[in-house]
Amino acid sequence: MTRVERVVTSGTFALDGGTWDVDNNVWLIGDDTEVLVIDAAHDADTIAAAVGDRHVTAILCTHGHNDHVTVAPELAQRLDAPVLLHPGDEPLWRMTHPTTDYHSLADTTRITVAGTDIDILHTPGHSPGSVSLYLPELAALFTGDTLFAGGPGATGRSFSDFDTIIDSIRDRLLTLPEQTTVHTGHGDTTTIGAERPALADWIARGH
Repeated sequence: MTRVERVVTSGTFALDGGTWDVDNNVWLIGDDTEVLVIDAAHDADTIAAAVGDRHVTAILCTHGHNDHVTVAPELAQRLDAPVLLHPGDEPLWRMTHPTTDYHSLADTTRITVAGTDIDILHTPGHSPGSVSLYLPELAALFTGDTLFAGGPGATGRSFSDFDTIIDSIRDRLLTLPEQTTVHTGHGDTTTIGAERPALADWIARGH
């Protein structure tokens, strides 16, 4: 039976000359034999231990910020799995991994893990190549840093845009069923139903 597991790793996020200490949610989707890793953040040993002896179909990065891709190449080698990233985040990826390649991830791609379909939704704004993952069978959504409990991800740094993230959230995420559980890149989970009523407030405050 397909299940969702959360692993929390800690490290730093660096961009535009600043650094911040962060805790990241690393998500595993799968069963006892097969698993997909979402975001390879900070600590390869901890993530590999959570995977165990399961086959890893891919290491999928929701976007290219360094705190979400830090150990992606190392994990790919250790777990014999491809790294997937939307090519819109090529510049961000190269800041952390200048000589290591990845496999391009396209909008509306459907991948399957442990018999469960996962739809890839391109949701730019926090970064140009940000994606979210929607699992209709589980009523689950993985948003990276696009949508959090309480509002959109940050757009005050380079490669980000507030109007774009609002378009992504309004048109691609808040249209999903209200009972959909939202698994975020940092912090607590929420639901589409809990966040949808606040859209106008987010637009008014501008972040």
